[in-house]
Amino acid sequence: MVEFRIDRRSGVATYVQIVRQTKQALRLGLLEPGDKLPTAREVVEATAINPNTVLKAYRELEREGLVEARRGLGTFVRRGLNTAPSDSPLRTELEAWAVRARAAGLDRDDVDALFTSVLDTHFEGDPS
Repeated sequence: MVEFRIDRRSGVATYVQIVRQTKQALRLGLLEPGDKLPTAREVVEATAINPNTVLKAYRELEREGLVEARRGLGTFVRRGLNTAPSDSPLRTELEAWAVRARAAGLDRDDVDALFTSVLDTHFEGDPS
């Protein structure tokens, strides 16, 4: 089951953080079709956010066809996005790079800025 981490200082809407984290779990194969998402109550207890925020995120995921709400049962994954499995050799390389970046004194924001810059260069105009 996915555990959501909410960063209140990020400037990103809470429901968007939930949507993004769910999609990341789908891409990495951590969530697969048929898996149940945590209930709104479970997310609220773990993160201290408004239940309507969780429901808004789940509705957005449902609108995108990624999950489906089953009345009285919960919200379940309909389809995956796992194009980058968590055991990919690329992940191993990225892990090693992150260790080197940290050893070089870069903090999370530095790494994020550098990585985003590289992504922007190589995926310019890519709608995904």
